[in-house]
Amino acid sequence: MDFRLTDRHEALRTEIRACIDAHIDDEVIARAHRTGANHCVELAKALGDVGLLAQAMPGEGQDPMAMWMLSSEAEKAGAPFDSVGMALVIAGVLNAAGTPSQNQRVTAALLAGEEFVCFGLTEPDGGSDLPAISTRAVRDGDEWVINGSKMWTTMAQVSDWVFLLTRTDPDAGRYGGFTVFIILMDTPGISADPIHTMSTERSNVTFYDDVRVGDEWVVGEANEGWQVVSIMFGFERGIANTGALTPLLRRFAQWAAHTGVIADPVHREHMAQVAIDAQVAELLTQRTAWTAAVGEPSGTQGSIAKVFATEAYQRHARWAQAAAGPEGLLGLGESGAAAEGWIDHDVRHSVPQTFQGGTTEINRNNIAERHLGLPRAR
Repeated sequence: MDFRLTDRHEALRTEIRACIDAHIDDEVIARAHRTGANHCVELAKALGDVGLLAQAMPGEGQDPMAMWMLSSEAEKAGAPFDSVGMALVIAGVLNAAGTPSQNQRVTAALLAGEEFVCFGLTEPDGGSDLPAISTRAVRDGDEWVINGSKMWTTMAQVSDWVFLLTRTDPDAGRYGGFTVFIILMDTPGISADPIHTMSTERSNVTFYDDVRVGDEWVVGEANEGWQVVSIMFGFERGIANTGALTPLLRRFAQWAAHTGVIADPVHREHMAQVAIDAQVAELLTQRTAWTAAVGEPSGTQGSIAKVFATEAYQRHARWAQAAAGPEGLLGLGESGAAAEGWIDHDVRHSVPQTFQGGTTEINRNNIAERHLGLPRAR
């Protein structure tokens, strides 16, 4: 098996790197941590202007390697990219299941890097049990009236749209009776309160109080929203959130060389293991992209890649902090912090990575049941 990229993909990666290098520097990265928004308008607009976002949009007929390369290069550079990644996922969903007017109005703006979208899925009382949501959308004449709340609505504070999952028929069974809407965030009745997390990232709880929208903002068919959300899961899992080991190793290696810790063969051996796991995570992610390219179901491949990459990230971040000693406990911007506080940041950041885009427990169940054929455990 030849793991080398094609010349076309190498050229694409070079173009992606040049765009990231031109718009991302230490100040942009620091700004993202100060504001809690993993978001850079300038980068998104630049990627949109040269057509890289359109190339990276997931879906039938698209090149899934492009989305992987864009996400991978952004993660390696430490670029604020979450808002762009979310925009690509929803652009792909709308391209697959949306109406022509939705694609003309929303998808085009997302792929131009001019507008952004957040995911209105998880709820305060439901956690990872997404089918248990209680946010309701009820018919009132030619409109829908939506009431409820969503938890962990990351990027809501910078988003123009929300991709919102609601219950429209509570008697339709566990996976029936859902309807998905794409709604402007400035629609009357929508509000957001911040949730500041341990990884410096701001998330949000969002509220929907008598929000009125028309049928033109229903994605797919009414009461068939689970099929729409399933498309999103296929695009989201296993492509992003798998490249954090490379910047972790780079920062630790720079600190180790500066302090002389790199002379310890035990540390060098562990650094080699981080490099190996980073390569494995990259290959697993490439396999996810490849299965999508050839039309095979990629749900389990994405789960495998995400579980391996995020658990390895958490494990190696904790090792790096232990190796750095007390200075590894100091955060970003604190005097005397190991690697300028990035080691402590990686430890904090590695925790939510195991549940963003599907918790490790959910992904393990997915692997067990769909990949290994094991009986359901719940």
